[in-house]
Amino acid sequence: MIRLSGTRSGERSVKTLPADAQATAVLIEWTASGDSPLNAAGLDLRGADLSDADLTEGLFTESVLRDINLFGSDLYRSHLEGGELEGANLSGATLVKAVLDESSLTGANLDRADLGSVEAWAVDARGASFRSAKLDGAGLLDVKLQGADLSNASVQRTSFQVFMDEQTTVLGLTGTVFSPAHVTEGSELRVITGADLEAWLNSRGAHVQVLPPLRGYGQ
Repeated sequence: MIRLSGTRSGERSVKTLPADAQATAVLIEWTASGDSPLNAAGLDLRGADLSDADLTEGLFTESVLRDINLFGSDLYRSHLEGGELEGANLSGATLVKAVLDESSLTGANLDRADLGSVEAWAVDARGASFRSAKLDGAGLLDVKLQGADLSNASVQRTSFQVFMDEQTTVLGLTGTVFSPAHVTEGSELRVITGADLEAWLNSRGAHVQVLPPLRGYGQ
């Protein structure tokens, strides 16, 4: 393990280095760099264990993060646009105000993660797990949630313009959202909003209120 005192949590740790030599060099330099955020944009970090690391304001745009261990890491205000996070372990991680636009989270584990006020446009999160995650104030726009598990997750004034299907689990999902959403049932893709979306979610065990659209929003 490579460890150095950091900025927010006081912990910069790399428990396992990635296979890629360039990414390894960048991580080693980062552990000795004091207060500067990690710039891993475009790097291949597969094989790395960055669990519990302070990655505040880190740059991971278009990085390869497949199957990486980010358990409990602090990714506050980090940039993950276009990142490949398929199968990544982000359980218990902090992603408050992170930017995830056009990233792939298929099959990723985000159980108990805090995604408050996250920006997520055109994200592929099919089959991802968000059990007991916090999605309060998140902007979920054109996010694919087919087959995803949102059991016991929380949403408060969350933009919920997502794609769901009959395999999307919403049991215990609680809070308030803005519509519309897209739902695939059989071969039919429907746009549902307002009371219809509320009924669809709550008939599947959610406890969600759909809020009226903000003035000018989506107009």
